[in-house]
Formats: sequence, structure tokens, C-alpha cells
Amino acid sequence: MKKVLIPTKLHPVARETLNKHGNYEVVQDDSAELSALASQHPDTYALIVRSEKVTAEIIDAMPSLKVIIRAGAGYNTIDIKYARSKNVDVMNTPGANANAVAEEVIALMLADARHVVPADASTREGKWEKKIFMGREITGKTVGIVGFGAIGQLVAKRLSGFDVKVLAFDPFLSDERARDLKAESAELTEIFEKCDYVSLHMPENDETRGIINKSLLARMKNGATLINCARAGIINEDDLRALKADKGLRYLNDVYPKDEAGPKPIADVADIMLPHLGASTNEANYNAALRSATQLIGYDDKGIASYVVNRDVPEGLDKAYSELAYALAHLCRGIAGGNKQMKLIETSFYGDLAKFGDWLLVQIVAALSDDFDRTLGYDAALEYLKEMGVEYFNRDTDASKGYGNSITVDITTSLDAAHFQRISVRGTVAEGNMMISRINDFDKLYFEPVGTAVLFIYKDRPGVIGQIGKALAEADINIADMRNPHDPSGAHSLALMKINQKVDAAIVEKIAAQIEALHASCVNF
Repeated sequence: MKKVLIPTKLHPVARETLNKHGNYEVVQDDSAELSALASQHPDTYALIVRSEKVTAEIIDAMPSLKVIIRAGAGYNTIDIKYARSKNVDVMNTPGANANAVAEEVIALMLADARHVVPADASTREGKWEKKIFMGREITGKTVGIVGFGAIGQLVAKRLSGFDVKVLAFDPFLSDERARDLKAESAELTEIFEKCDYVSLHMPENDETRGIINKSLLARMKNGATLINCARAGIINEDDLRALKADKGLRYLNDVYPKDEAGPKPIADVADIMLPHLGASTNEANYNAALRSATQLIGYDDKGIASYVVNRDVPEGLDKAYSELAYALAHLCRGIAGGNKQMKLIETSFYGDLAKFGDWLLVQIVAALSDDFDRTLGYDAALEYLKEMGVEYFNRDTDASKGYGNSITVDITTSLDAAHFQRISVRGTVAEGNMMISRINDFDKLYFEPVGTAVLFIYKDRPGVIGQIGKALAEADINIADMRNPHDPSGAHSLALMKINQKVDAAIVEKIAAQIEALHASCVNF
């Protein structure tokens, strides 16, 4: 019998499901501190938690521990790196709380629009302040949803009865999928410029941290409302603080750097604050509990590890190839223009990498969408692609091509309803270093994808490299490395340059105009 410790008020369906299976001894106790329970049950095999902090000390107190399951999506309360060092897998249950969070967004919108919180307090005091609490209607407004995964899509569905216009941002969102949900796909800047309400539904990671900053907030309509039921770190709070009063913005918040009592740094900015109640419904508790139990059973009985979030790389795979897969897809995204709609992803995994294709796809999807976490598994990646309406095809490879251990990533994006763009890149690892070997028809590049790179495609003629170098120098930017091949026809050239600092988009656009570039882009690896 494997002991499962549940030190939280989790719905009893988890305990009942595990007991019915017959291979588990379940201890559920929410009356004691987790540290005390860990000491009392050192033979714990699996730990199922909600928002409890799982520290290194708690993990050490249970030497038999092999699995930690977070009954919910976020796992920032778990020391996943230390768990990995102790060979403990950490899983989450993304999607179990999606409807609860979506309904919370609607609740916040209505509560703010009709001044529910202050009007209740005022009326209880015996006042009758109808003039002060003049509200507004949601009907007829434009609502932007940033991150159109499970939660974002449910927000759109729940808004359907309000006769609103919904704009949705997600790199993977197809026009067809958006239309199915009565939404229109839009660029991030467009959402902040046009929407009366903007609801955030993206994870916090290196790509998204602080992404909602002055540049976007300054674009918001006067009097618009920003809703954050995602993660605290995606908003630059200082930028929001600086702009909020002048633009008359409203800010509705349910997320914080730490889930704990005490003063909150956003208190002076938030118009409504909730204590991270997004997942706090009986139904979400049931769903998360059931998912926790069934995932543990699948993990033990069938080896299903789709939602393990702290695995390094599979045994036998050099981690450099995991980073290569991510870099190749990130390069594709940059060449495509950042957030063009994905229609199709095609991959080729050559040599010994073929058997790791499932794992490497996760890295590719994560690089292409900020809304997908690269710590998730293959099944989660496939489900996400299906949810977004993006096709995926992994090609059989031909060893006779002599590509060794290499990866090819092709993406097809839609330029508009009738036109598509296909981008193809290939790379390998040489002496422990990632190398981009091909971009479309430009071959034998052997370019290391690190730092910042600018890329220009132009009609071949003398003097162009000099023009680019001069323009970069005038901006005090130095070229650290460069590749300048022709395509097979000899008609076009690629200038691929690694530079010593990030470059403003306006500079790239200016150079592109000077050299009459057919394509220009900048990629920060």
C-alpha cells in the first residue's frame, strides 16, 4: 500500500477514488500544520496539496516521497527544484479550476460596474447614496482577453449573453477558433487600444513577466478596466500606478506575489481586491480533487507523466537539444513577426532525437506561445494545440540525408484570410553549442542562437552590409557575429547578425527601409 497524505480541505472524492483503487492508504487531515503531518508520516509516497507551501524541509521530512500533486494550476508554493534534486515528481491539474476563474472575472466586472462592494457598505450604514453609485452597463462594450487558453475561452463563453464584442490575443489562436467562440483575434496592442475591459489570462514566466507595462497601459482608453486573475508578476505595478489616475483606469485584482495575510503592495492601486478566490468554488475543488486522484493512478499504473512540471530531460537526451528545440521555434516566431496566427507546426527529429520527439514538441509549443508552460507534458501540448485549432505533423526522417542529430521546425502562419507564410529552420548541437544551420533556403549558417540577432533578406547587390553596419554603428550597436549567404538562385541574400544589445524596433524598420529589405526582424534569444 502506498501512503497518500492530503493535508488540506480537498473534496473527499480524491480520497474515495484512491481508496476504491485499492493500492493506496489515504491520510487526509486539515487540522494540523503540514510540517507536523510530514513528521508524523515519513513513509508518505504521494502528497496532494492546494496552496500549502511545500518547502525543502517538508520534502526532507518524508524520505519515501515520490510524487507531489498540486490540486490546481499554479505550483509556485512548491520548491520544484529541490523536489527534482530528491527525484520527486511534481504534477499540477491545469484546467480543473478554469470555469471557476472565468466566472470570477464576470463577477468582478459586474461588481465594479455597479459599485456592489461600496454600495453594500454604504447602505448597511443607513445611507441612501444612489447618485454616488451611478454605474455602467457591460452590454455593448468591447472586452479584450489576453491569453485564450481554457480560462480565456470560458470567459468569452460566459460573456456571450452580454452582447459584447470580444477581442482575443493568443499567438496560436486561429480565426476559425475565435469565430467559433464569437470572438475576433487581435494583436496585443490593438486590445489595449480598443477595449473597455481587458482580462489577463497568461502564465508568469521569463517571457511574460512585466509584459503589461507602460507601453501597453498608456494605450488604454480613458476609464477602461484591467482585470488580473492570472499572476501578479505579469503586470508592472509601478507603471500601472503612474498611469492609473491620469487615465481614470479601474483595476480589479485577485493575485499577489505571495498568498498570505498582510499588507499588499497593490492595495493603493486596486479598486477591488480578492484573496485569490479564483479556484475557491465547491465545483472547482471537486474537479481538482478528482483530477489529482486519477492523475496519480495513471502515473502509477500506466506511467502517464503528462502533467509533471519539474522534469529536466529524459534519460539519454542532452539538455542542449531541449534548448535547441525551444530556440528554433522562438526564431520561427520572431521571423513570423512575434504573434502571427499559427496554423500548422511540422517537425523533423533526426538521428537519435527521433525517440525524444514527444518531449521536444513541448519545448517548441512553449516557445511559440506565452500561454503554454514548457514544464508540461506531450499530452498537454497536443491538447493545447487542439484547443487552439493548430494542426501538428511530425515527419518521418531520412537518415541518408546525413543531418546527424538535428531538428527541423516549420511553422505556417496566416497573414490574412487568404494568405499564408511558411518558415522553416533547422539546427543542431556542435561541441555543446546550439547552432542554427538553415533558415528557409539559406543553408550552412552555423549561427549560435544566443543574445540578440537581427535578420534582413534583400535583393543581392554590393554595399548592403556596409549600409546595415553603418546604421547600427550610428545607434551605438556593435556587430558580434555575422552570416551573409545567398539563396540557391543567387537573387537574394540573408544578413544575419548577432549584436551586443537589444535594438529598438524603429531602428530595424529604418534599416529595412534604407536597404529595401524584403524581410526584417529582430529576435531576442
